[in-house]
Amino acid sequence: MTNAPGRHRRTGLTALALLPLAALAACGGGGGTGDTSAEEGSGKGTISIWAHQGQASETAALQNAVKSFNSSQSDIKAELKLIPENDYTKTITATDASELPDVLEFDGPTMANFVYNGKLAPVDDHVSTRTLGNATDAVKAQGEIDGKHYGLGMFDSGLGLYANKKQLDAAGVTYPKSVEDAWTAEEFGQALKALKAEDPDGKVLDISEQYGLATEWGTYGFSPIVWSAGGALLKDGKAEGALDSPKVVSAMKTFQSWKAYVDPNTDGNAFTNGKVALSWVGHWMYPAYGEALGDDLVVLPLPDFGNGPRTGQGSWAWGIGAHSENGKAAGTFLDYLLNDTNVGAMTKANGAVPATRTALAKSELYREGGPLQLFADQLARSCGDSAVDDSCVAVTRPVTAGYPTVTAKFHTALNSIYGGADPQEALRKAARAIDRDFADNAGYEIP
Repeated sequence: MTNAPGRHRRTGLTALALLPLAALAACGGGGGTGDTSAEEGSGKGTISIWAHQGQASETAALQNAVKSFNSSQSDIKAELKLIPENDYTKTITATDASELPDVLEFDGPTMANFVYNGKLAPVDDHVSTRTLGNATDAVKAQGEIDGKHYGLGMFDSGLGLYANKKQLDAAGVTYPKSVEDAWTAEEFGQALKALKAEDPDGKVLDISEQYGLATEWGTYGFSPIVWSAGGALLKDGKAEGALDSPKVVSAMKTFQSWKAYVDPNTDGNAFTNGKVALSWVGHWMYPAYGEALGDDLVVLPLPDFGNGPRTGQGSWAWGIGAHSENGKAAGTFLDYLLNDTNVGAMTKANGAVPATRTALAKSELYREGGPLQLFADQLARSCGDSAVDDSCVAVTRPVTAGYPTVTAKFHTALNSIYGGADPQEALRKAARAIDRDFADNAGYEIP
């Protein structure tokens, strides 16, 4: 994750993949030919693989998977090329589609842009039906365009509230035990007031401000407010009327009012040091939080702004290069990469949510009764990128080649609102800018 602060917490941030998406915006143009199906090939020979070089434990897990794949059979030789994390997305963006490898990793929200530019092929005809069927609904939603799957992941991400049970009890605050009884936004505000009364400096909430709100964290972490209020970043290809609707404006005014309770958390340790009782962040903080709080750590859903609680999701995924001449061999490798052994090893290395049904059921953290079961429960109720169903919870960031513009305009607006700007004006400005860009690019329709 490029330019992500708090590098000592790369485990979680890598899983979230806060990459520089804005650079993609200038790369639109629908460079694809309309037919991006990889050639089937012989299913034998050498295949090339590109992946980002993230934290050491993730890299080791991937290298071990490639090594064991090569040892498991003699028909296919997988050659792995690791590219420094800071350069990875820029490298794919700058590389001509014909020069890309047979198999490549990518940050989930970048996928549609790569499809738009003819760089990714559907995987449906190349991976096994078992592999496709074993993928979780949330991960499939992130990787699907017009009924075709261009990406499958080893892991997903979980987002919610961590809470210090001892501090909640001391302030007389009752808290939700599941998504079904999530705090309303009003109840969350009341909890903040009660906690403030027991806190020396009145700063009781961490929203991971140290990551920067004008980054992908801003979109991933806080677009659930938009969805929960009944709005959307994009609806039917337009932001105006969805992103700047009265309900979203009202929700953002509420969010803005919480700043008085927020600890800036510049060192990233506000929650572990007991300075705050609540932390709005993702699965990646569990190791540090669990170690610091033990049995006093509880995991809660985000507040409900009127349309049901929502959460973010999505992370790195794997796909097949559109110009691959050996899609069958590439699919065979992906089948192997996404088996329980390799998904288990990778998610043990980075603590992320397993993105396959079978590995998820075996996970000590996320299975039924596990400390992070809430995150798995949320992801099991996938909204796709529409969130029209009140019963769904996990929302995929908009699957569109114009996503770099959407996220840049939204998190810029979010940051300005947090800084005191008028929510209505900030959201209206963002929506208009998004719609102008989409109009200028024919709606980013994928050929």
